[in-house]
Amino acid sequence: MPTDHRSPAPFGRALCAMVTPFTQSGTLDLDGAQRLADRLVAGGCDGLVLSGTTGESPTTTDAEKAALVTAVREAVGDRAALVAGVGTADTRHTVELARAAEKAGADGLLVVAPYYSRPPQDAVEAHFREIADASGLPLVLYDIPGRTGTRIEPATLVRLSGHPRIVAVKDCAYDLLGTQQVLSRTDLAYYAGCDEQILALYAIGAAGYVGTVANVAPELFRAVLDAFDAGDTGRAALLQRRALPLVESMMAAGLPGTVTAKALLGALGLPAGPVRAPLRCADRATTEALLRTYGELAAGTRQLQV
Repeated sequence: MPTDHRSPAPFGRALCAMVTPFTQSGTLDLDGAQRLADRLVAGGCDGLVLSGTTGESPTTTDAEKAALVTAVREAVGDRAALVAGVGTADTRHTVELARAAEKAGADGLLVVAPYYSRPPQDAVEAHFREIADASGLPLVLYDIPGRTGTRIEPATLVRLSGHPRIVAVKDCAYDLLGTQQVLSRTDLAYYAGCDEQILALYAIGAAGYVGTVANVAPELFRAVLDAFDAGDTGRAALLQRRALPLVESMMAAGLPGTVTAKALLGALGLPAGPVRAPLRCADRATTEALLRTYGELAAGTRQLQV
């Protein structure tokens, strides 16, 4: 049973679901990835999640995923934890990716529930246990049924919490009751995976967040957590609300966060590049709107000395 009000933070509190930069011709941009990773860590990120959904894992090769971990590790050294996304719909393939990520220098693994085939809960549990047994790295289980079609049920998470290498959950289930059930019965570290829920989950004991908006504003939600930890819950709530327009424009405007994050990064002159098909790059009007919203937020946060 947990002994504190807050779950442990094995990879730090403030994690960015980093985009995977590509060149304009669509090849992997390792130099850009290193520059972006260095900027994110300097901006306050404790950890980086590579090759997650935001990192376009469905359209990067196994070799690219391993090369990305190696390059980013070279750039950030021991200043940040690296969590490698290795989840697929195939248990054998996921095991291969887990071992490759460990060899490349990752500190942990992000493993999504198997998608499309929609296995029952006993099969989901067996899937995660096989991956946890396959390497020496700790696992973050990624619960995002809106994309996978398969929930990691709270009871399943409670059972899996007994495995020594299953240590955390990235929570995109939108089930506050289920989250509290697991937090109250296990020592699993919960990370908010939806930017609009960062403060809400942190307030009930989550470890931190894995954010997409952090690609363009790495200091933003860290300031929310810092304010809350300092006991200034009013300021924390204000900062969370101030972030809402950017969160809405990036995450709830009908385009994937990968597309909007890359559009905004590119407009700011930062490494990103295009997205890979079947995704399509944001059009000019969308990019300009994102840039306006970002500018308004930046001006407001300067006034608040964030």
